[in-house]
Formats: sequence, structure tokens, C-alpha cells
Amino acid sequence: EVQLVESGGGSVQAGGSLRLSCKASADQSCMGWFRQAPGKGREGVAAVNRDGLAEYADSVKGRFTASRDVAKKTVYLQINSLKPEDTGMYYCAADEFLLCDCYSDSWCYSPGDFDSWGQGTQVTVSS
Repeated sequence: EVQLVESGGGSVQAGGSLRLSCKASADQSCMGWFRQAPGKGREGVAAVNRDGLAEYADSVKGRFTASRDVAKKTVYLQINSLKPEDTGMYYCAADEFLLCDCYSDSWCYSPGDFDSWGQGTQVTVSS
């Protein structure tokens, strides 16, 4: 079983930035991020493959940047221009076989597409 450990969450004011990290215990084809606001379902944010190709949900394009360090088995999420609606628990997800390519400009992954999950890191944005 792959272990995923997130870090980097925190409380910031609107307009601020955060960088989330997630380290995997084993190499994975696709690593990504989902988030869950209070009372809402888990929604996809970004996913990135070993080559650095990243897919993003429309709601975060232009503000979020996902990247990977394959040697460190780590995926990052740089979040800029934070908004109060970005508040939620951010979960790292990974899958050994997923290609991490939606072949379009639209986000195509659901939580069920990923086999491994981290415990989450809280992001709170105040106005």
C-alpha cells in the first residue's frame, strides 16, 4: 500500500499563496490533488504525470500550478491569489497506472480513479 503524506497547508489571507507538498512511499504514474470544502463533495484540482504534464480543473486554472519531483516521489501544488472559496481540506491522490492525461482542456478525473490517498492538509483563506 502506497503511503502519501501531505504538508504545507495553513491559514492565509485572501490574495496570499501556499505551496502544498505530498510525498509518496513509492513511485506512481499519476499524482494529483483534490479538495473538499465543508459540506461539499471532493472535487478535483490538478494531476500531473512523471513528465510534468499537468491537468487542471477549470476553477483553478491560472492560479494553481502542479509539479512533480520524480526522484523525490513528491508532487507539489503552488496556490496563488487565494480566495475564501479555496478553503477546504486538500488531499493528495496517486495511482500506479493512471496516465494522468485527459487529452482535452477539461478535467476528466474523479476520486474513484485514484487508488491511494493522503490524510489531507487544511487550507483556510480569510477575507
